Amino acid sequence: MTKKRKILITRILLFVGTAISLFFVPWLLVKVWILPIPDTVQEQLDEAIGHGFDGMIVYVDQGGQPPQYYAAGWHNREFEIPANPHALFKIASISKLYDAVAVTKLVSDGRLSLDKPIADYLPELVGRIENAEKITLRLLIQHRSGIPNFTDTPDFWASPTQTYEESLALILDQPANFEPGEDYEYCNTNYLLINKIMDDELGFANFQFIREEILKPLNLNHTYGSLSEVNLMDVMSGYHVGHPFDLKEDDHGMVATAEDVGIFLRALNDGSLFEQGEQEIYASIYEYEHAGWVPGYQSFAKYHKDLDAVIVEFYSTTDPKLYNWNLSEIINNRIVKILKRQ
Repeated sequence: MTKKRKILITRILLFVGTAISLFFVPWLLVKVWILPIPDTVQEQLDEAIGHGFDGMIVYVDQGGQPPQYYAAGWHNREFEIPANPHALFKIASISKLYDAVAVTKLVSDGRLSLDKPIADYLPELVGRIENAEKITLRLLIQHRSGIPNFTDTPDFWASPTQTYEESLALILDQPANFEPGEDYEYCNTNYLLINKIMDDELGFANFQFIREEILKPLNLNHTYGSLSEVNLMDVMSGYHVGHPFDLKEDDHGMVATAEDVGIFLRALNDGSLFEQGEQEIYASIYEYEHAGWVPGYQSFAKYHKDLDAVIVEFYSTTDPKLYNWNLSEIINNRIVKILKRQ
């Protein structure tokens, strides 16, 4: 076979492979990806609502400029209340950043050790969680424990657990997914256990510690541990495709404004959040950006070093196949491109 013929066949195969892959990609994602980039962030939000999101909030803190607040769509679809850039929102797994900072501060104070295993902190789990004698606090934080993820239980989100005990029961006596430290797998059970370890060490709910050691020093007065602490009217409604009702009343942990999340993220990235020696600990265990998902709510918080910009995006619509998650990521990238052009 000649070299030219080999190249031709390779190109044909690549074309066929691309065509097949595009057949399985929702065309909306392709459409949004190739659309011209709008001139402004607000135009991008308005365009996103046209792609099927019920509501959206964006906060931009770019160095040397006043913070920018954007919103589009509905705060509440049923009552046609417009989106409010200062609304409270369920930040879901973005809360893991706050947990990791809290652990860092407790480790710095000598109250916790990153290298102690679950067996020392929660001895009742020996024999109930595989490798409890090997899984350290460090491995829990880094999602390298191998413990099964309780939110991966079939139909979990149709009837979510409400307590530590209920959540833990879903994975007790299950085989490990891998040996501790041998792999990475994002796992909410890790942080379920981290929160329990912190509660036991503190003698009270760890969010009180987060409030005193993280929120108050940064004057974050619009960040809360649960829906029970807030007026529900201040919380943006959330919707899941195929589900007829507003999901706002389902409690899934921390709620905050986009601005509060942005201020926290800026302090996390520039180190002003930490006391002496703490930043080195944190840098060794966790990341500096995060995203979150619970039914009806998608959240993204990231620091873009090249722009010296913290960008927080909230989307109030989710779907069963996570197409909206992929769509959100495309829109996030387009917002960054708009900021780079300005």
